[in-house]
Amino acid sequence: MAADVGSFESPGQREVRRGHLLFRAPRPPVTLALTVVASAGLAALLWLPDTPRFFEGFLLAILVPALIGTCATPALARWVGGRFEFHRSAFLTLTLFVLMIPIALIWRGAYTVWPGSVPSLLLLAAFVAGPAFWFRHLTLYGVSRASHSRTVGVSLLPVALYLLGVFAISPPSIAVVAATFLFLLIAFACSVALIRAADRPMRREFHISGVSLIRPLLDHVGDRDSSATDALEAFFLRTAVEADLKVRLLVFYKDGHPHVTLALPTVHPGPFAALGASDLPRKLADRLGPEAGTVLVPHTPSDHDLDLPSEKEVGQVADAARALLRRLTPSKSSRAGPLVAPYPKSLARAQLLGDAALVTVSRAPAPTDDIAYSVADRLVRELTVPGGPSIALIDGHNSYIEGEGDILYGTPSAEQLVKDAQAAVAAASAAATSEPVEVGVAVRAGYSIGRDGIGPQGLRAVAVRAGGKVSAYLLIDGNNLVVGLREPIVRALEKVVDVAEVMTTDNHVVHEVDGGINPVGERYPLPRLIEDATEVVRRAVADLAPVEVRYGEADVPSVRVLGPGHTARLLTSLGDTLSMFTNMFPAMFLLLLTGSLVVAFALA
Repeated sequence: MAADVGSFESPGQREVRRGHLLFRAPRPPVTLALTVVASAGLAALLWLPDTPRFFEGFLLAILVPALIGTCATPALARWVGGRFEFHRSAFLTLTLFVLMIPIALIWRGAYTVWPGSVPSLLLLAAFVAGPAFWFRHLTLYGVSRASHSRTVGVSLLPVALYLLGVFAISPPSIAVVAATFLFLLIAFACSVALIRAADRPMRREFHISGVSLIRPLLDHVGDRDSSATDALEAFFLRTAVEADLKVRLLVFYKDGHPHVTLALPTVHPGPFAALGASDLPRKLADRLGPEAGTVLVPHTPSDHDLDLPSEKEVGQVADAARALLRRLTPSKSSRAGPLVAPYPKSLARAQLLGDAALVTVSRAPAPTDDIAYSVADRLVRELTVPGGPSIALIDGHNSYIEGEGDILYGTPSAEQLVKDAQAAVAAASAAATSEPVEVGVAVRAGYSIGRDGIGPQGLRAVAVRAGGKVSAYLLIDGNNLVVGLREPIVRALEKVVDVAEVMTTDNHVVHEVDGGINPVGERYPLPRLIEDATEVVRRAVADLAPVEVRYGEADVPSVRVLGPGHTARLLTSLGDTLSMFTNMFPAMFLLLLTGSLVVAFALA
């Protein structure tokens, strides 16, 4: 039996989709203050009730090495060709104490109860250096520089300073020195084993180290670093394939100049952050420039197979759109009408505008996500008839439920969509008249991706007066809309206009925050969203003026795209990597502790 996309998603893909992939470290003043407290706590476990040694240990062995390591790590990381910012260095130092203190607490408790059976506190002080070195090296290898030989010295610095301070306070025996060396050796071996195990899925599938992409990812998201962007796009280009794309433009001319442009390329606005076609609404609007008027880039039927891997491909599509804009001619047909639905619960609504029928697709309040390009291609071919309007499709992408809502070729939803779209175009043609068309536009910007879940294009509204009614399209620059929000927004807008639709761009730039998917309405409350939507639509209605409608489409041949299955392979590999890491992390930590305990008791 045919099924929609949720049935095809692997466990690894679901893990990545719902995972919190990005984490922002606390501010350094908070981290450093907690580090001072943690240093005192560790010193108390190692040296109290010997007060003089507690103060010596707190300052000389623990706090000073921790602060030196925190301050020196960024510079040393740059020296070996990596990068590790100060706020991350401070947070890493604090994290090491989170590992060391519980171990010291358990050891100190056992030592207090069985002082003759548990190794000395000096050996404890050396023992906790192993887990600290293990975790520090894992972090620096992944985030700073994926090279054991270059990173190991930076990883070892504060640990070595700590041990020198401990041994200066309590001179060690040969056995303690030997044990310390073995603790560090076991820690290094466990870190190498964990990294290799976690890296296997990406190496097996893409022949590249996934760990080596962590630093470019952080630099791209945090700083839009051009070299990091190049490294990530080079990864996507490795397996890209060529495809023949299309770009469609529906343009409303006011006083002989473009006033509003609906740009509809068959491109999916991914894969992530600002890579390739991600942030497509802004990129395409910027490249079309002021000569296109106010540009809206709704989500067209497409999925991650049609993600563009780099800026070069975005430029190809933009060049084709600019060339098309320059050669558009007035519509041969003067007929236009309002946005109409053929019957209740139709997946499609349509509006005839000159030579084009603008068809919007939504299954809301049921899940509404990507429509496969194969479905759209079939629909356009079946609906395009000689002498009839051209078909311009928009995927409303306006009802988010995790892992559901895609429309795939051959599914019942796809068959229903074709039927509903045919009926919608027929209804739109029947409702059309030859009266003049008026169009108005308004923009509301200034939103924050992290705070509001809305991309740089903000809210854009187009109002169309045709066939005696005013229709409004509200386009939100974001990745889908929380399920259940479309209906109250539409109801509010239909107090201002006769019929309305609310859509999102599916812009994957909003994924670069903690939480990943970041649908509209998750961070920005519905009452404020309704208020903003109503305000921007009112301004679009106030802007209504007579326009000339022009429509055209152009082929964009031989454009590299991620291609069939790439995203599924990547998400599966990432899911396998996360699964491998989360399973191996405690296993390797226990192996580290067990091996080190054997050494400690053998040499005690």
